[in-house]
Formats: sequence, structure tokens, C-alpha cells
Amino acid sequence: MAILVGFSKFRSLHLKQKIRFNWKHHVRFGIMATVNLLIGISGGLCMVKSSWYGMLITGIHSKIGVLMIPLILFALGSGLYMNHKKKKRKVLPLVHAISNTVLLLLALSQIYSGIMVYREFVLGL
Repeated sequence: MAILVGFSKFRSLHLKQKIRFNWKHHVRFGIMATVNLLIGISGGLCMVKSSWYGMLITGIHSKIGVLMIPLILFALGSGLYMNHKKKKRKVLPLVHAISNTVLLLLALSQIYSGIMVYREFVLGL
């Protein structure tokens, strides 16, 4: 949801379209999304550590999860910074948007790779 609201800001800033941007909704949804991603990564690491024989054993799934951590922290940090120090900007919002779009694509890929991990490690298929 945050990315949909954020896209209106992108259209306003970079495509010069007259669009209403709901800043508060974007911040609220962005915080919820990034915190949930961190909880998911933490939960996955805890589950692997307590259930299986080692950390980062799930191949591409764990590699993508580790890659997502700095992107999540950047999303949260840059978003909170822009929320607390409001002013007209072009570069930081664009970098924030690109980074978060990549983060969203990685998170979606985690669904597929997570299903593959479940099939291999839990079901033994």
C-alpha cells in the first residue's frame, strides 16, 4: 500500500502531474511494511536456528533475506528522516522510491523461494 501512495508522489515530483499525496498514510504504511519485513526476517532466522542445523542454509532464500536488511533499514531511515525534516527534495525521494521498489520485488521473490524452501526442507520433495 505504501508503494501505491508513494507512486502518486513520484508522479507529482517527476512527471509534473497534479496529484494529491497523502503523506501521513504513506508514512504509516511504510513503517508498518518495513517493521513487518524485519519481523519476518527475524522470525525466519530464529526458526532456522532453532529447527535446523545451521544458519543461512536455505540458499537463495536466505541470501535475498540478508540482502533485504540494508534496504529495509535504508527505507525506514530515509523515510523517517524525510518525515521529520520536511522540505522540497528530488534526489532522496527518488533514491528512496527506487530502493523500496527493489525491496518490494525482493520481498515478492521471497514468497516463491520460501515455498521452495518449505517443499525441500519440510516436505522433503
